[in-house]
Amino acid sequence: MSVSSDIFHEVQVISMALTIYDISQKAGVSIATVSRVINGIGNVRPSTKQKVMDVIEQYGYTPNAFARGMGLNSIRTIGILCADSSDLYLARAVFLLEQELQANGYEALLCCTGYNPDARKKYLNLILSKKVDSIILAGSDFITPYEIDNSCISEAAKEVPVMLLNAAYDHPNVYSTLCDYQNVMYEAVSAMYESGVHDILYIYNADSYSGIRKKQGVADALKDKGITDFEKYICYYSGKRDAYGDIAAFIQQTADQGIFFRGVIASDDSLAVGAVKYAQRTGLRIPEDLSVIGCNNSILTDCCTPELTSVDNRLETLSRQLVQTMVHVLAGEEMPKKSIFSGRLIRRSTTLF
Repeated sequence: MSVSSDIFHEVQVISMALTIYDISQKAGVSIATVSRVINGIGNVRPSTKQKVMDVIEQYGYTPNAFARGMGLNSIRTIGILCADSSDLYLARAVFLLEQELQANGYEALLCCTGYNPDARKKYLNLILSKKVDSIILAGSDFITPYEIDNSCISEAAKEVPVMLLNAAYDHPNVYSTLCDYQNVMYEAVSAMYESGVHDILYIYNADSYSGIRKKQGVADALKDKGITDFEKYICYYSGKRDAYGDIAAFIQQTADQGIFFRGVIASDDSLAVGAVKYAQRTGLRIPEDLSVIGCNNSILTDCCTPELTSVDNRLETLSRQLVQTMVHVLAGEEMPKKSIFSGRLIRRSTTLF
């Protein structure tokens, strides 16, 4: 092979590997700007347009070569990944996302990944191989404190926009839509405390992105109320989240260890239902002897007796906003990288207020 053909071969290989992210980096512009240039939409300054076209020409690219990242020849299909479709919150999230996608002319491919990082990476690559236009990661378990676990997301974002539901990750072509759990959990503790319940137990079952922020909101509120030994009132439950009898037994064990409480706040409604079951087993009246607050405002709040006070994370609003952000991004428009919505406390019969 001659030298000139070697050079040609190298350029062709680079061309095949180049992504929308690479083009934006080489041209020094945003991904949305690259999209507008290729699609011929919106106002782009001539000098900026020329930067993008110079990169495309340098690497021998044509619009069809990166149509997937630009919305050209789109198959109008979105990949949705969730950890566990049997989880009430995630099942509801997937349903709402699919409804909103269909209303905007998109279909969805769903993969349930489980909670193992290696399995998540495998399914993420599988979804990408289907040539989807974008990927939605439903649930905060996809983002961890360890960058090595998040690297597969940053790699996927080089090819298609990645949309996060109830998690945040600062990276190009990643868009986050989430509830401000830290503030609303602070408000939940404050509301219970101000109702006269000062001994509050917090039960959680995940150190996910949102789980960490829920716990921080509770800790901040307990500290601000002057509870110096607040750490002992924050308890991690490692069992199955829908094993209500086991949750009740866990709370009983906590009480048997000498931790006195008149209120329970839980990181999800399943744990809160377990707290109600604990009260029923021990003859405690709700809310007179034990106040209970759940989180996610799921169908369990109405099924529970008495009906459960819960934090509403505004899942419908989050799902709608996420899909609208995605639609505009695929159209080449600049969109906020993070959309945060305030949660709200829905008062029912398990609290005194």
